[in-house]
Amino acid sequence: MPSFNVLLNFLGAWWWLFFPFVLFRPARYLWLWWRQKLWDAQNPKMVLELKFPRMVPKPIKAMENVFMGFWQIHDGINPRERWFEGKQIHTLSLEIASIEGAIHFYIRVARDRRKLIEAALYSQYPDAELVEVADYTKNVPQDIPNKEWDAWGTNYKLDKPDVYPIRTYAKFFEESVETTEEKRMDPLSLLIEGLSTLGPGEQIWLQLIIRPVLQSQYAYHKLGKKIVDVLVRRPKAPDMTLAGDLKHATSLLITGQPPEAPVVHEVIPPEMKLTPGERVIVSAIEEKIAKYGFQTSMRFMYIAKRENYFSPAKAFCYSFFTQLSSWNLNNMRPMLDTTTKVHTIFTWFLDKRRLFTRKRRMFRNYVNRDPPYYPEFPIGMYLLNTEELATIFHIPSEMTVTSTAVQRVETKKGQAPPIIPQEE
Repeated sequence: MPSFNVLLNFLGAWWWLFFPFVLFRPARYLWLWWRQKLWDAQNPKMVLELKFPRMVPKPIKAMENVFMGFWQIHDGINPRERWFEGKQIHTLSLEIASIEGAIHFYIRVARDRRKLIEAALYSQYPDAELVEVADYTKNVPQDIPNKEWDAWGTNYKLDKPDVYPIRTYAKFFEESVETTEEKRMDPLSLLIEGLSTLGPGEQIWLQLIIRPVLQSQYAYHKLGKKIVDVLVRRPKAPDMTLAGDLKHATSLLITGQPPEAPVVHEVIPPEMKLTPGERVIVSAIEEKIAKYGFQTSMRFMYIAKRENYFSPAKAFCYSFFTQLSSWNLNNMRPMLDTTTKVHTIFTWFLDKRRLFTRKRRMFRNYVNRDPPYYPEFPIGMYLLNTEELATIFHIPSEMTVTSTAVQRVETKKGQAPPIIPQEE
């Protein structure tokens, strides 16, 4: 066919023109990954273990103020710093690890940001301690899965837009002045009791990677207001976009009069027509967008020697995230394209290889503290505010979490009395 021959001749002569379009995305990905890894190498990280006394009289709300202090690690970057220097906004990795039933709390942070983290924590919990320790993820083989060790893991995502909040600690009890610490319900109690049952050769790691964001960067405040306006049935504001201006100008040229919006006279304001459930949703969204937020990525991994591997153990983390979900607000669910479970129909012969690759990638991302689609920020991340993060990661008191598996400080820190004579 002549037309087909013409097409072949064209492709044979000009095939090289399509290469930049085909290779642009992978080239951009590899370039950004290379520059960010170089920047990471110049900014060493450290792992701090969070230790705390048995009795923690302060409520979980105090942890909100700690996260407000953590937010100050924000340091804006410009396009040159991002694409040529590989600079990133500093992230924190908040981790809860059960090592054969012994539960530890960790914070991984850039070494030059340690003092800021300590100041934020000690301002609310003066009896707590942050101690530099070796990275616990290096205590297992770095080629998991292998012949001796197996792993299972998944990342979590929000089912609805970020402005819908998850269930926070304030919803676990009726907060009042008379509420004592003994009557409070700790969201971590279910998770910690489950993690404490692990036996020899078993580990569960839970990780929250957070990075502070500005409202101007994420625009979650505008999205929240837009959703609230839809829920309360407020009239739409005039269209100020280019398409709206063209429509206005066209109507003016054709009819000689600007388009008039229909006037609706309502006896009852739209806000008064909300059902009790809609009022709860509107109030929750407005409360969330009023607080500072962090881009967040959450994951957990179950790692064990093959002779000790107990698959139902991963349900401990599933149960923890389920209690933070609600159908009317937001629901936390696994990110299926990263979950280490592969059962396909048409490509069944590749399932084992794909499963191995997912497990290896999940383990590598956890050890490196990378989001699921690194270096493509913020894909795979979502916004949680200080209240939501305080619900997931906080210092539990022995009054509400009685498990002895939590590593606690047996003695309190204090200064020497001034009356003690000092040697001159």
